[in-house]
Amino acid sequence: MSETASYAVGHDELAVAKLLALDGAIDGEVKVSCSGLAGRLDASTQTASRRLQRLEDAGYITRETVSDGQWVQLTDEGERALRAEYEDYRRVFEGETSVELAGVVTSGMGEGRHYISLPGYMRQFEEKLGYEPFLGTLNVDLDDESVRRRTAMSAIEPAHIDGWEDDERTYGPAVCYPATVETADGTTYENAHTIAPERTHHDEDQLEVIAPDKLRDALDLGDEAEVTIHVREQ
Repeated sequence: MSETASYAVGHDELAVAKLLALDGAIDGEVKVSCSGLAGRLDASTQTASRRLQRLEDAGYITRETVSDGQWVQLTDEGERALRAEYEDYRRVFEGETSVELAGVVTSGMGEGRHYISLPGYMRQFEEKLGYEPFLGTLNVDLDDESVRRRTAMSAIEPAHIDGWEDDERTYGPAVCYPATVETADGTTYENAHTIAPERTHHDEDQLEVIAPDKLRDALDLGDEAEVTIHVREQ
């Protein structure tokens, strides 16, 4: 969530987003009126209009005003916010949270090997994850449903890898989530972590996984091998 979104959008605005989603605004545009929303919210028309404006300003909805109302649709950012709320409620009523992400193994560009080897990161991996990772990541191309489900990871507390700098440049922070990698035949590797830059939604169809061992060898995985990543609480 961007700083603008977190400042402008609170529980009142998310309540409006939920009503829009119930009307079908995740799948496409729906026509709404401020007076109609106001009645459902037990609020004034001005309040309903203000909450829609805040959702739009935060990038949670798109809308087009017409003579008899507004055509509104939730954006990917808006859906992410609702999914995060959903996962919070799951934790309240169901206990421990876990997220299953499915995809196929793909070849990376080799950048993971370089960054993992940097001393400012490696020291923190050993301290916070409890192991020195193999110098490389398992790259997984997630299916469409898992891309949407990935936002549920926000309900799980990650291990935070702090940013740092050396004489040449500054390196950004990252987050690591405990994970189990499962192959199509049911073989599992438990002591792994997903890793991603902190506060980013770029390339959400790609997941990178680190572990003490080379996961391709440990699980006999080639390109296009189907895997399921079980992300869980620590």
